[in-house]
Amino acid sequence: MTVSCIIPAHNEAARIGAVLEVVARHPLIDEVIVVDDGSTDGTSAVAAGIAGIRLISLPQNRGKTTALAEGIARARGDLILLVDADLIGLAATDLTALIRPVLSGRAGLSISLRRNAPWLWQRIGLDYISGERVLPKALIQPHLARLDHLPRFGFEVFLNDLCIRSAQPIAVVRWPGVISPMKGVKYGRWAGLRADLRMIGDLLRSASLTRLCRQIVAMRNLRIGPA
Repeated sequence: MTVSCIIPAHNEAARIGAVLEVVARHPLIDEVIVVDDGSTDGTSAVAAGIAGIRLISLPQNRGKTTALAEGIARARGDLILLVDADLIGLAATDLTALIRPVLSGRAGLSISLRRNAPWLWQRIGLDYISGERVLPKALIQPHLARLDHLPRFGFEVFLNDLCIRSAQPIAVVRWPGVISPMKGVKYGRWAGLRADLRMIGDLLRSASLTRLCRQIVAMRNLRIGPA
C-alpha cells in the first residue's frame, strides 16, 4: 500500500521546514501534500522550496478541517498520514512507528501520543484529538462532503466516530521526543488563550461533553500497542 502524508498549515513558516525535511525523506511515504490554509507569512514559500512537496494554497483561511478535506481529496495513497505543521523534535523513527501498525494490518488506525500531551491523556494512554494519525483513505473518502459542515477544528471528533464504528484496532504510538508548542508560545499569551478557547468551542460544537467522553472510552477499548 502507498502512503500520502497531508500537512495542514496556517502561518507556520518558522516551524514547518523542520517537519518537511523529515517527512519528505521518509522511505515509507510516497507523497507529501502541504495545504497552506490562507497563510500570511512565508509558509507556502518554505514548502515550495523543498523538493517533492505538492503544495495546495487556499486563498483564505478556512480552518483545519477544510484544509484536511482538500488534501485528502487530492491524495493518491491508500493510507493517509496526518501530521501537524508545528511539531518540534519529529524524527523518521517516529513516523515509522506510526505508519507500521496500519501498513502491516495490525491496526486499522494509529494515533500519536506526544511528550507534551495533557497529563490526563498520558494517564489514560490516549490523545483522542491528536493531529498525527494514519488511516485508510477508504475510511474517510466517502464522507468528505460532510466535512464542509464541521467546525474549523471538528475533524478529529468526526474521524473518531468513523473509527469507532469501524471497530478496528487502534495503535497508540508514544512519541517521547516530540512536542507540539502551546498556542501561547506561538501567538502570545492572550492570542493563544483565545485560540485555545476557540478550539474547545469547536470541539463542543462537534459533540457534547458526554459524547466526547464516550468516544474516549470506546477508543481506549480498541487500543493496542504499536509493536
